[in-house]
Amino acid sequence: MELQPPSGRTARRGHRSRVADELASAHQPPDLAASPFRADRDRISGSAFFARLGGVTQVVSPSGSGLLLHNRLTHSLKVAQVARAIGESLLDDADTRLAVTRLGGCDLDVVEGAGLAHDLGHPPFGHLGERVLDRIARQRFGLVDGFEGNAQTFRIVSSIDVRGGGGDGLDLTAAVRAALLKYPWTRLAAPEPSSHSLPPRGATEPEDAPGTGASKFSAYVTELDDMLDCRAPFTEVLAGWQQTVEASVMDTADDIAYAIHDLEDFHRVGILQHATVSTELTEWLGRSAELARFDDSELRRRAEAPGYSLEELRRRLHAKDSWIADDEAFVGAVKKVQSDLVTKLLEQPFDRSKQAERAVAAFSGAWTRRLVHGVRVDVEPTTRSGHVTLDTEQWHEVQILKFVHRRFVLQRPDLALHQRGQDRLLSKLVQALDEWLIDRSESARLPHRLRDLFEHAAAELDSVRRENVALLALPTEAPGTHPPDREQLERMARGRAVIDFVASLTDEQAAALLESLSGRTTQLWSDTFVL
Repeated sequence: MELQPPSGRTARRGHRSRVADELASAHQPPDLAASPFRADRDRISGSAFFARLGGVTQVVSPSGSGLLLHNRLTHSLKVAQVARAIGESLLDDADTRLAVTRLGGCDLDVVEGAGLAHDLGHPPFGHLGERVLDRIARQRFGLVDGFEGNAQTFRIVSSIDVRGGGGDGLDLTAAVRAALLKYPWTRLAAPEPSSHSLPPRGATEPEDAPGTGASKFSAYVTELDDMLDCRAPFTEVLAGWQQTVEASVMDTADDIAYAIHDLEDFHRVGILQHATVSTELTEWLGRSAELARFDDSELRRRAEAPGYSLEELRRRLHAKDSWIADDEAFVGAVKKVQSDLVTKLLEQPFDRSKQAERAVAAFSGAWTRRLVHGVRVDVEPTTRSGHVTLDTEQWHEVQILKFVHRRFVLQRPDLALHQRGQDRLLSKLVQALDEWLIDRSESARLPHRLRDLFEHAAAELDSVRRENVALLALPTEAPGTHPPDREQLERMARGRAVIDFVASLTDEQAAALLESLSGRTTQLWSDTFVL
């Protein structure tokens, strides 16, 4: 396939959403960098939304452990670091550099900026908070596109941050905004992700919530125009459902960092145990031929027995990712993880000694280099992959590392107990803030930020209602259904405002705010949150 870069694309990649007279206004941010992409990176790192990530946990809170564990801020810094390393690797090879140029370009400042910004929308308590806020947004407030961390990130940089000057958002260039779109569609598929029989990752409905739209998406309907605007420079070289090369680099870097650094943390706190992980891997290696003969129902019934869950993973990869799933590579990946993670790292408990710290550093460094060096460019990728992806060996190794994290950390009963409490905390906090927002007698004493977010959301939703009201309704609703009335629209605006407000808190701020709203503290002033 011969691809030629369209004329003027470089300039269009660098365009911002504000008109020239706004950029020339007194509100223009004092960018220190001449490069627009480097200026974007600086705007992101200077954002209050970026700073708050230091108080948002990756999976569990490090409080009380006495250990320095990853949070969303340190994770984002590492994703940016890995993304830049991948970008440098791609640009070092002349043929690969030509390919990525024809596919839309790969600027190092763009991929680094996207790495820094990719988790701005993560709410308190990480993915658990994401699921809770999504449920509340849809069920309590009637917001059809609910809540999604990627879409919230795009909303922050496009709409609700205020450090871009001359308007709302950070006013980032088209290239950086597009690089944040892992899933360039809205929840209800506008634009349509793909007409292929094998939809892109994230485009299918979640199995436990049919009729709710795509399980992953990168923009709410209120930011649909912004998404189409930043994607415009790439329309001649990319399908509408396809990530830009820079988004694909960031997505791959996120996978690499997630696969490695969470395992580091859980080794440090003693959650990841040598015996249990080793037994799972060695049992599957020793019985793979036998386990392959079991039917799916038998595997599920015995899922707690060593080896059975790993066999389920092997089958799931074939079902969802037949374009790359390979049994020989799967066996090699299990052996590699057994050797490097289990034998070299987990065999010795982490005792905070110099030797233990060196073992963690060696594991992290070696695996990061291995995975970065395993990145390649595919000019005509499957719908399940971006243009930038891992080679077959490394792809399978990442799947095994993620499996270990999911099987031996995320499925632990003690973590479930912890997260059930966080679920209730967020649910009660949203309810308390909504009741405060409804109370007309308290309108003058509302938190200023919450009031601003409500006015902003009300204006946005009213605009969508006037211009394309179908975006505010589920596709399953009967034809001719009346558009949202004033009361329904206000409920939706309250919901989006409260969700925006809660999603912008740290873990500690969320807990402290509920304490105050519930009357469980007599402290008048608190430095843990700012109203």
